[in-house]
Amino acid sequence: MTEQQQSWATADLYDEYEDRLQVGEPLFTHYGGQNYFCGPIATIKCFEDNSTVSELLGTPGNGQILVVDAGGSRRCAMLGDRLAQKAVDNGWAGVVMYGCIRDSAEIGQMPLGVLALATIPRKSIKKGIGESGIPVSFSGVMFRPGAWLYADPDGLVVADERIS
Repeated sequence: MTEQQQSWATADLYDEYEDRLQVGEPLFTHYGGQNYFCGPIATIKCFEDNSTVSELLGTPGNGQILVVDAGGSRRCAMLGDRLAQKAVDNGWAGVVMYGCIRDSAEIGQMPLGVLALATIPRKSIKKGIGESGIPVSFSGVMFRPGAWLYADPDGLVVADERIS
C-alpha cells in the first residue's frame, strides 16, 4: 500500500477499534521510505544473528510485515540495505525490528516500512540460529503470525484480523 492509497491512521483506528487493538509502546523510529504501512504479520525470534531474517525475506512476502524479536539488542544491526532490498524485491510491506538496523540512508529511499530501535554500523553474526512463525512479545504487544499490524508516524497497533 502506497502512502497515496493509505486511508487510515493509527489514531483513528484506535478511536474506532480500541477494544480490538494492542498499542505498541513508543520505542521505535521510522527508517524506511514508507511511513504508513500495514499487513499480516510474519515473525522471527533471533538474537544478534540475522540468518533467519535473510532467509525469510528471500521468500515471497505478499504484503506481509516481518516482526523481528531481536531481544532489543543495540550491539549489532539485524537489517541492512541488502536485506531491505531483498524485502522490497520479494513484496514485503515492512519490517519491525526490536533491535538495530544499518544503512539507514539507503533504507530511507526504499518503498518499505521499517521501524527499529536505533542504527549501528556493526553487522550481526551468521550462525543460522533463530525461530520463525512463533508469537513474539515486546513493546507491550504480543505479535502473532497472521495478525494485522498498522504503522504510521504516530506508532503501531496490532489487531487479530484486518480492520481497515
